[in-house]
Order: sequence, then structure tokens, then C-alpha cells
Amino acid sequence: MSHLHWVAITEGLLESVWVVDPETLHILAVNEAALRLLGARRDEVVGSPVHRWASDLQDHVYWDEWRRGVVQTLESEAMLVRRDGELLRVQRRIGPVRPADGATVVLVAMQDLTEYQRTQQRLEELLAELRAVLESSSDGILVCDLDGRVRAFNRAFAQMWALPTTLLTTPDDPALLRHLAASVSDASAFQARLSELQRAPLMEAHDIVLLRSGRMLERASRPQLARGRPIGRIHVYRDVTERAAIDAKLRLAAKVFESSLDAIVVTDPERRIVACNPAALRLTDRANDDPAGQPVATLLDAPNRPGWEAEVAAALAERGYWEGELWLRRAHAPAVALLVSWVLLRDAQGQPLNTVLFAKDLSEKLEAQRRIEQLAYHDPLTGLPNRLLLGERVAHAVRLAQRSGRGFAVLFLDLDRFKGINDSLGHAFGDRVLVEVAQRLQRCLRQTDTLARLGGDEFVIHLHDADRSAAERTAQRIIDAVARPVTIDEMQFTLSCSIGIAMYPHDGTTLDELIQCADTAMYQVKERGKGHWRFYQAEMNAHLLARIQTDHAMRLGLQHGEFELHYQPRVDLRSGRVTACEALLRWHRPGHGLVLPGAFIGVAEETGLIAQLGQWVLEQAVAQARRWADAGRPAQVAVNVSALQFEQTQFVQDVADTLQRHGLPAGLLELELTESILVRDAEEALAKLQALAQLGITLSLDDFGTGYSSLTYLKRFALHRLKIDRSFVLALHEDGQADAAIVAAIVQMGHALGMEVVAEGVEHAPQLQRLQALGCDHFQGFWYARPLPVAEVEAHLGRAVTLPGAAPAPSA
Repeated sequence: MSHLHWVAITEGLLESVWVVDPETLHILAVNEAALRLLGARRDEVVGSPVHRWASDLQDHVYWDEWRRGVVQTLESEAMLVRRDGELLRVQRRIGPVRPADGATVVLVAMQDLTEYQRTQQRLEELLAELRAVLESSSDGILVCDLDGRVRAFNRAFAQMWALPTTLLTTPDDPALLRHLAASVSDASAFQARLSELQRAPLMEAHDIVLLRSGRMLERASRPQLARGRPIGRIHVYRDVTERAAIDAKLRLAAKVFESSLDAIVVTDPERRIVACNPAALRLTDRANDDPAGQPVATLLDAPNRPGWEAEVAAALAERGYWEGELWLRRAHAPAVALLVSWVLLRDAQGQPLNTVLFAKDLSEKLEAQRRIEQLAYHDPLTGLPNRLLLGERVAHAVRLAQRSGRGFAVLFLDLDRFKGINDSLGHAFGDRVLVEVAQRLQRCLRQTDTLARLGGDEFVIHLHDADRSAAERTAQRIIDAVARPVTIDEMQFTLSCSIGIAMYPHDGTTLDELIQCADTAMYQVKERGKGHWRFYQAEMNAHLLARIQTDHAMRLGLQHGEFELHYQPRVDLRSGRVTACEALLRWHRPGHGLVLPGAFIGVAEETGLIAQLGQWVLEQAVAQARRWADAGRPAQVAVNVSALQFEQTQFVQDVADTLQRHGLPAGLLELELTESILVRDAEEALAKLQALAQLGITLSLDDFGTGYSSLTYLKRFALHRLKIDRSFVLALHEDGQADAAIVAAIVQMGHALGMEVVAEGVEHAPQLQRLQALGCDHFQGFWYARPLPVAEVEAHLGRAVTLPGAAPAPSA
């Protein structure tokens, strides 16, 4: 076939075509596309060797094979040399063609790859840019096709979802979806949402995904479109955990700003008001008047610091904050004290942005402080100064007295029998009495004097610039004022008080010393009948100290066995024999010898030790009576009972337990009681006496005739004996008619009430004879025997006594 026919055949092709002679390797024909590709004319190409335009080594090898008769087909990319020397990459296919009516030729078909390569490179660049964008995004991006298969995801997505390494290197869509479902807090809801999006390929959605780790992801799902048609879906995940926290903080800050009880004011850099919270508006009394725009200084003031504005400005500029107290001016209300914290806010460049003023109303604090000071220096009940304020005033008075050389007085006042009011009418009633007394005392004093309440019913008075005469007049005026009748709730009664007086500097130079001395003097008044005043004397302290030491020594003496009992025999005038004895306490005090009860019983009663001493005496006396009974010398033992011991709730039980513990018949124990015991609480005393009598114990009334017992009470009480006080017996031997009449009356009354009568203190024979003549039943006293130790008294038990004017009694 002629090469001209090849031109006609190939001219309509888009590809560039050469027809090459396989023997000469010359180009026989080209089409127009080939000429455009080579940039040459036809006459320059046709007839030229093929190597002129093919530059690849592969082409040279291929064409050499043709020369050697090796027929083969080649398809590859190759470099082509244009006429101007430019190299072009082409996709070519070389192969033999055998026309039916001609010789074999080689057909070279080529396609220019320049534009394709340019397009490919551009696509690669776009893909690279897209990948870079994806990887540089802080959002996690997941790309899926319409069937939900994963096409791509970026590194942020992998980190956000903590994808394992296997899913990063090996595509596994089911495993990836399982991992996502396992990472969320609600897997079923997560998968249901993905299915919903897959069923609606054009739907856009925004929602929140909560991970099990506590992170919060915001998801934006959009369709991926190509030529207006959906080809997949892009899921963009953004970690909004921090943003949500910040939003929550902002909402909280706004809520705090609105609901804060403290006033908050925001200003611009020139300190003009920008915003106020409701508390600030309420505080400024401008709830309906917005103060925005006006200088905040117009609302504030500091009367004691005229330059406060400059001080605030300098502190804000230097330190960024200022703290202090300011006063808030108010149009329709009094000014308010504020505790202000003022802070300067700056922008990123350090320029002043705003100031924030935090203010706390100090009204309650100032009132509380005033109240605290009131409580710290005053008595809460009466409003009088307390000891602290009294101390300050007396200290000031001491300094004045040291300069002037003049003294002053301190009075210690205690109401008499005030405890009875509290116990019977209640503490609330007692408090009202104290308020009334405080007002009366205040009216008795000058403005320069100080009345203080120490507590309870104790008051201390500082008389400024007063001598002994002024102190006497004031004390008497107070006693008279307190003694006036008191009427509360239609109840009228009378009070009295006892006052001790100490003088500065004679009795002390400090408040404590003066109060101690005045208290000691007041105590002496209490002992001498109450309702009076007395000046302190130095020997008072010595007496008080002696009583304190005696009390301490008695308590130690009980522990160390320094006490013992002596027994005074008692004679039965009817039989003439010693049938009983009275147990009397003795104290072998180290350094003092044998101490009789008169020297220490009073102290024991005052301190309450008498109850413990009485129990010890009861224990020892019962034990001794048991030993005498066991020795064949049974004798009744009389034990004195104090009022405090008798008032003990368990007294009757203690006596019963003591008898049982030692196995002593109750008839061998006699308890001697005083009249004060019986009249203090008659009903309680009656119940106890009946219980003791039921035990079989003998009960006697000691010192009869010296108290105030009622004959009605005496008739009711289960008593067995009356003991005539020694004061009525002393004058019987001197023919004392009055005392004899009293003794006769007691004897007759006792016998009339079925009681025996005992006379004590019998020291002379005529006394005894008169008692016998008056019908007295028993006696004891020095005429027969003094109180004796156990070893000596045993010889008298059961002995017959020769009475005056009688024949000697037979020996026992």
C-alpha cells in the first residue's frame, strides 16, 4: 500500500501517527496531528529517520530489533524530540501492520501526555493541599461514602477518638465503627444517628457527642456533592469540652454578678460607671435609676482622707488593686460604710481596659462590732459594766490617785438569801429582781462612780475620790435602797444585802486586791447576821486563811487517820447504871495536839465536809458498839447528826447499810438531831424520822429549848428522847428558879409526849439532885465522867453509880 494511502487513513485520527519503513526506519507518512505534535512541516518529517525524533534508548533498542528481523509490539511512555528541541512525553504504541496488498510497515501511534501530566500534577497538588488542610485542621474529619464506608480521616480525628494503631495502618471499617460506638457514652443513640444520616444523604445535622472519657464533641455532618449529586458524607468533630467549661464559667460569672450579695460596679478606664449588679443598685438606693456613665467617685466619700481619689488612682496604676474603707453617699438614706476592693483590668497590650469595684456593706459588721464591744465590756442582763470595764476604770483611777495622792473605795455587794428567790420562783424571775436592784444601786451613785456586776447577785462599786466617811454614807444609802419593798408581778417582798468595803491604797493597790479585801469584809458581814456593811481589816484575811487551812487539814486528817472517837457515859437515873454513851469526835492535829469539835466543826459545816465526817463517825461508832456487844458489855451509842448529813438523799439507807454491815441491833444506836434539822423541811424530816424509827433506831432531840421548833412539829415527829441543853442545867445548883422552871417544863412535856428526858452538862451534885427531883430520866456530864477514849470508857459500861444522897450502889 502506498504511503499516500496511510495519510488518508490516519488524517482523521486524534492521535499522532507515523508510518515507518521497518527496513530503512524512515518515516513514510505522518498525519496532521503528528506534525502539530512535532512542531514541524511534513516535508521535514516524511523521509526523516525515526531516530531523529525518538530520543529514548528504548526506541533505539526496539528499532534495532526490527533491523535484525525481530517483529514485536511496544507500548509505553517515551520522550519525543520536537523540531525546536523540546522534549515531550508521549504515550505511544508501536506495532507492525500487514496490508493485504502491500508490504509490512510499522505503525507508531502517539498521544501527547503533556496536558495529562499537567492535570495529574495539578490533581496531585490539590490532593496534597487537601491532605495538608485536613491534617492541619484541629477538627477531626471523617469522610464516608453513601454506604457509610470510610474513605478518609485525618490525624486530629484519630487523636480525638484515640484510634488504635491497627486502625491507622490497616483499613477496617467495621472495627473502626465498633471503636467509635464503644467510645461514646450512649452507643445505641450514636449508631441510630449515623443510620439516620445515611438514610438521608442530603441532610445536614449538628449535634453533641459525649465520650466515655468525659470529653464533649460537637459534630457537623454535611453531604459531599459532585456535580450537584451526593457522593458521600463528611463528619466534622470539634472538641468543645473546654469551650463548654468556659461557657459554663461565663454563665456562672454572669449569675454570680447578678445574684451576688456584694455590690459589684464595672467602670471604664476613666472610672465612669459601665454596669452595676442588682446588689449595687439596691445599696445605692437607685434600683430604678441607672447610674451608668457617671463617675463612680460621685457616689463615694472618705471624710477622713481628703485625697482618697488620688490614692486609689495611684494604687491601681502601680499595683493594679486597692483595698480600703469608703462611705457610700445615698440620696434618700444615711451613708453606708463599705469595705471596697478595687481592681484594674488590662487588655493584651497592657492598656487599662476596665476597673471592677467590689463593695461589702459594713453596717452589720459595725453593728456586730459595737455589740461585741458591748458584750465584752458590759453585763448582758443589766447592761452594767462588767469586770473588764471596771478594771480599766479602776486602773485609770489608780493612775489619777497616784498623781493626786487621794484615794477611793471599792464596795463588794452580795444580796442576802437571793438563792431562795431563784430556787422558788425561777431564774427568769430572779433576773428581773437583779435588774430592779441594779437600777436602785445606780440611783445611789454619782456619775463618776462605776457600778459593775460580776455575776449572779454580786456587784462591785468603785467610788471615785471617796474617803471612809463617803464610803460609809454610800453603803448605808445602798442598804436602805435595797431594803425598800420590791413588787414584781403583783408579788411584794423585801431584800437585804451585805457590803464589804476596801480602801485604796490602804487595803490594796490593784482591783484584784481591793475586790478580795472587800469580799472578805462582806463575808464577815454574812457571818454576823447579814444586811449591813463593814470595812476590811487585816486580821480578816488571817481568820479566813485559818479556816481554809483548817478545812484542808481536816480532809488530809480523814485520809491519814488523825480522827478518833471519845465516849461520854450516860447514867440512867432510874436504875443508877451506865447504860449508854455519846460518841464525840476528837482530832489529833499534827502540831496542835488534841483538838475539840468546837474548833473545827463550824468550818466543816461551812465547807460541806461535815457530811463526810458524820458518816465516818457513824461507821466508827456502830463498829465499836458491835465490839462491846460481842464482849458482853452492850451499850447504846448516841451519834450526833448534822443538818447537812441528814439532808443527804441516801441518809436513811446509809444508816441501814452501816447497821447491816456490822450486824449491830438497831436498838443499840441512837441518833441525836438538832431542832434546825426538823424545822428546815418538816415533811421530808418526818418521812426520814419515821423510816429510821421503823428500823428500830432511837431518836433524840439535842439541845432542846435553844431553837425555834414548834410543839406541833414535836408532836408529829417520831422522837424517843429530849436532851435538855446544858445552858439550862448550869444554874440549877445556884437555885436558879427560871432555869428550874424551864427544865421542869421540858421534863413534863417530854413525859407527856411519851419521851425520855436527858440532861447534859451536869457538873455538880446539886444539879443532879435537882434533876432527880424534877423527874429527869438520864444525865451525862463531868460530875460522873468526861468524854473518854475507848480503852477507858469500857470500864464504865454497865457500872452502878452512887448518886448524891443515896446509899452506895452494889457493884455490877
